[in-house]
Order: sequence, then C-alpha cells, then structure tokens
Amino acid sequence: MHTVAVLALDNVIPSDLCTPIEVFERTRLTDGTAPYEVKVCGEGTVKSTAFALQPPYGLDAIRTADTIMLPGCVDPDVPEHVLAMLREAAARGARMATICTGAFILAATGLLNGLRATTHWMAADTLAERYPLVDVDPDVLYVDNGQFLTSAGAAAGVDLCLHMIRRDHGSQVAAQVARLCVMPLEREGGQAQFVAHSQPPTPQGATLEPLLQWLEENVATELTLDDIAARAGMSTRTLNRRFREQTGTTPLQWLHRARIRQAQYLLEASAYAVDVIATKVGFGSPTAFRERFKRVVGTSPYAYRAAFQSR
Repeated sequence: MHTVAVLALDNVIPSDLCTPIEVFERTRLTDGTAPYEVKVCGEGTVKSTAFALQPPYGLDAIRTADTIMLPGCVDPDVPEHVLAMLREAAARGARMATICTGAFILAATGLLNGLRATTHWMAADTLAERYPLVDVDPDVLYVDNGQFLTSAGAAAGVDLCLHMIRRDHGSQVAAQVARLCVMPLEREGGQAQFVAHSQPPTPQGATLEPLLQWLEENVATELTLDDIAARAGMSTRTLNRRFREQTGTTPLQWLHRARIRQAQYLLEASAYAVDVIATKVGFGSPTAFRERFKRVVGTSPYAYRAAFQSR
C-alpha cells in the first residue's frame, strides 16, 4: 500500500486540497484493489476561506508517507518545523508534488533550488522573484523532476495526479481513473502529456459508438476517409460533421490517436521492437510512426518505454 499524505495548512485552497484525495482514492488496479491510502494531515484546526477542517491525521503522517502532496494556499506562511519535516521526508526519498501555489511551500524548503518548476500563471512571477534559484516555467501544466513534481493551477493538479498514477501503475490504470474523473485528456500546455492520450468516452448510444469500436479493432488496417465513411454508411461530409459533434475531432485524427494509444500500451506491456509496434498499429513507415508519436505524446517511443514500461 502506497501512502499519500495530503498536507492541509491554514488558508488552503479547497479545490487543491480535494484534487489528490479524489484522484488517488478513485484509483483501482486491474484486479480491483486500491493501491493508495490517502491521509489528510495537519496541525490543529485548519482554516480555509470556505471551511474549518480538523485533519484526521497529524503531521507525523509526513514522516512515513511515500508521497506528500502540497496543495496551494493563499499567501502561504509555512512554519519552520513543517519545512524541516518536509526536508527530512525528502532525505529519506519521499516523493513530493505540489498543486498550484503549493510550489511556494516546496520552494521554501530549498528542495526546488536549481530545478525547473511551475505554478499558477498568476503567481509565477512572484515565485521566481521570491525564490530566484528556482527555474520557474509558467507555460506548462506540470513539471516532473523525478522526486519533486509541480503543477499549475486548477485542473492541472488532476493532470499531475494522473501522471503520477501512470508512473506507478501504467496507462491502463491511469486511463480508467481519468474516465472516472471525466477529465479531458488531450490538453495543451507545452508539457509532454504522458497521462493517457485517449479521447473522452463517447456516450453509450451515440450514433458513432459502433464505428469507433470498429476503428479501435482495426487500427492496424490502412484506412482512408472514404473507407471509414463507407463503413459508417454516410458521406464523408456527414461523417466529418458527426465526428466533430460527438468526438471534437476528425475521423483520421481520431484514428491516429487510437493508433498512438495502442502503441503506448504495447510500449508499456510488451517486448516488441519499436519498428514492429509501428507496423502493428498501422503505420507503414517506422519514421512516420516516430514522428507522429513524438508530436502527440511529446517524447520518443524509446524514451516513453524507458519511463513507463511495466516492471
């Protein structure tokens, strides 16, 4: 069981506090077991703009947690003994991740010195000014430095949590959590989005549902727009319109995404060579596959496999 400690300090931002609780508690492995135990920890009564909270766990939960989440706070003023506990946790190897202005808490420990980090775009200049040794990048959704991770505001915290789940347990588990969170997964922001490059599920009963299933089953087949339209029994113009309405993209773009999703799975779960995977997911040229993969995922197939292949 992997313990996730969520630190609640005075003036904590409610949505930042709830994000890791929701995402990690929703996580289930393929056998149905819960891999994470979430502990909200703090000291005394924690006051927020919307509520007063009595955390069920004290600060000692930090000492044994595998992952420590630092939600954002309004004008965070972190007691020195809390910063010392975070430094001690880092020294023993605990993973630390921040949401929104939680980056200020981690920066105050000195643990981000010399590292790239991000925060909410409105606070980025202040973070850079206050902690000049931190390389602040305001244009990304999240930054993964290995042991220390930071994310931008609001929904970027969900992106970060899903990324961490994928690091821990692979794409299949992360994608299922993303669907439960009803989280759009194709997100821009200048950051390689390893999370789960799948389309949001099409509602059951939608007119394209059988066609999308057929496309998923035939990603290795060379298909043209005319082929897809013929399968759907409609003109290419009508097909494009229906796709835009129900998936937000075009048929061929959707097919390319489906091929990349299948490639991600094979890179994680199989020992096939990259060129073999390219053929299996419908790319006639390994070069075209590598270019498309990097464009969609943000990294090369080889780097992706090194980061996420199942242990």
